[in-house]
Amino acid sequence: MDSLQACAALIAPMLAQAKARGRMAVLGIAGAQGSGKSTLARALKQRMDEAGVASALLSIDDLYLRPAAREALAQAVHPLLRTRGVPGTHDVALGLDLIAALERGDAVPLPRFNKGADDRLPADQWERAPAGTRLLLLEGWCVGARPQPEEALAAPVNALERQEDADGRWRRFVNAALAGSYQALFARIDRIAFLAAPDFDVVARWRGEQEAPLRAAGRGMDEAALARFIQHYERITRHMLADMPARADMLIQLDAERQVVAVRERAATSPVPPHDRDHPAR
Repeated sequence: MDSLQACAALIAPMLAQAKARGRMAVLGIAGAQGSGKSTLARALKQRMDEAGVASALLSIDDLYLRPAAREALAQAVHPLLRTRGVPGTHDVALGLDLIAALERGDAVPLPRFNKGADDRLPADQWERAPAGTRLLLLEGWCVGARPQPEEALAAPVNALERQEDADGRWRRFVNAALAGSYQALFARIDRIAFLAAPDFDVVARWRGEQEAPLRAAGRGMDEAALARFIQHYERITRHMLADMPARADMLIQLDAERQVVAVRERAATSPVPPHDRDHPAR
């Protein structure tokens, strides 16, 4: 079974349960950088379109704060927040508003973020989710992540944290953000699929492969800049690789070449009604 088949099998009962409740289903798709989650989400969206199921796709990347907002965080909290990516650098309130509008049955413009320009696209370039959307695909590298315990934040995990966050202020802010509004966002997810990389070293290689075409075109980061950039994501990525396999509704284990080597579905539980979703994500 490949990842598309696995997630399609997960979606079918979700849609039936959501229809019985008169509401929209939300599938979370999580995985480290370069794991193929965006490609998988697009393929699932296409399959839903072909089946006549009104669906929408939202990446957590599309919720990144605009540069001015991140600059304000950098000035007020920590310079590392100038760089997009970690919890605390997304407009979570926007994400919650979008999901609420979709759950009302509205046609909803969905933001899109231009990573090359490091800014959100103008609203006239956003995609529109159809009225009566039955399925939302929410994908992203930290989708479903849980905060770490305070004691886990004491020691730096890499050179970036050791040299640029010696007092731990940045990582504690990120962890607190993850413990806050992000859990409200993730609580909207009915089921979550996790694309599990073999280890973090493979993730770093995958991210380098993503950057290679941009570098060849003169628009990518050099190796030193890329290595530093990846370190922003390392702590939470390592935490998710350890934590998510036991929690994901669908675990899709990948090898170093992104081939599926194992698929495991967790025993299903009933989705939580929207009015009960004030608890942290699983």
